Amino acid sequence: MSAQPLNIGMIGYGFMGKAHSNAYAKVNHFFPELKQKPVLKAVCARNRDRAETFAETWGYESVETDWRQLIERSDIDAIDICSPNNTHREIALAAAEKGKMILCEKPLARNVAEGEEMVHAVEEAGVPNMVWYNYRRVPAVTLAKQLIDEGRLGKIFHYRAVFLQDWTISADLPQGGEALWRLDIDAAGSGVTGDLLAHCIDTAIWLNGSLDSVTAMTETFIKERKHNLTGKVEKVGIDDACAFLARFRNGSLATFESTRYARGHKALYTFEINGEHASIKWDLHDLHRLEYFDHSDDSAVRGWRSIHVTDSDLPYMKRWWVPGLQIGYEHSFVHQVADFLASLETGEVAGPTFKDALETQMVCEAVLNSATTGQWTKV
Repeated sequence: MSAQPLNIGMIGYGFMGKAHSNAYAKVNHFFPELKQKPVLKAVCARNRDRAETFAETWGYESVETDWRQLIERSDIDAIDICSPNNTHREIALAAAEKGKMILCEKPLARNVAEGEEMVHAVEEAGVPNMVWYNYRRVPAVTLAKQLIDEGRLGKIFHYRAVFLQDWTISADLPQGGEALWRLDIDAAGSGVTGDLLAHCIDTAIWLNGSLDSVTAMTETFIKERKHNLTGKVEKVGIDDACAFLARFRNGSLATFESTRYARGHKALYTFEINGEHASIKWDLHDLHRLEYFDHSDDSAVRGWRSIHVTDSDLPYMKRWWVPGLQIGYEHSFVHQVADFLASLETGEVAGPTFKDALETQMVCEAVLNSATTGQWTKV
């Protein structure tokens, strides 16, 4: 029996639009048991010429330039929100009202208030929903979750995460507009906190449980930039860098750091977790490996080991190549689509849902509030 079509309407055609489109196109090849098959039915963007080029490249059947018209279409089953953060709330509320499934790029919203409205909307409508925190589904990160849940690390003492970039150092870089909306506070809601640290926070909550309180500092190194939309030099409202301490509800301590001013780093995301029995660490630049230290090893051979996460009994890997051949960043999105489609069959929720992502939003807001007040802040 052939898989039933699930018609996708995507809003946005940037970097994430490519990653999601690729995942929809590949998922049934590697997860053939799925009973539903994504169909790239329509892509929506304001620039029709670019949207048509994107549609032709990726195989979308049609183009819309108004997201409201896309949501009104009866032949669209799921809305994928790949547009800037300031559009997430309005699109999600309208899609939920029409009974559409919703997959939303991270962060969920610009702030907690918007996120709460979105959670209420999808829960009231009873529509399946998911937020694209894709790093959960890197096999090595999923393996880390498995080891923690099995109790191999024992009681967790420390969690530390870093996400470093260097692309905004130039003072000549403008803010706002199609390519640089992440530097515009009105469009993004925040800087590295919502863009980069949100990934770190989601992973941390998934691996180690909820955060209890935070104390943070942020900095905006370049105070004014020309705005692409107004043509005027305007104040920069986003945070260029953020570092915070945190306590988890399980008693463990954490440090988080993110910046776009770390020369030499394009996308360095790492985390390390120290427990009473063992430690683990992971690096996005070597994403198919998980570093593992087990204190119970005999002292003659005790030390950090590098687990090459390619064997077929490790998370997701039986879907791909023979052991020893690794996969990459784009595969995490394929895994996310596969888990979402499977959840439609089984009824088991595949996270992170809007409600899960709201918890990450709450941590981000607590971090920004703490940076303003200089005080420890409860999440």
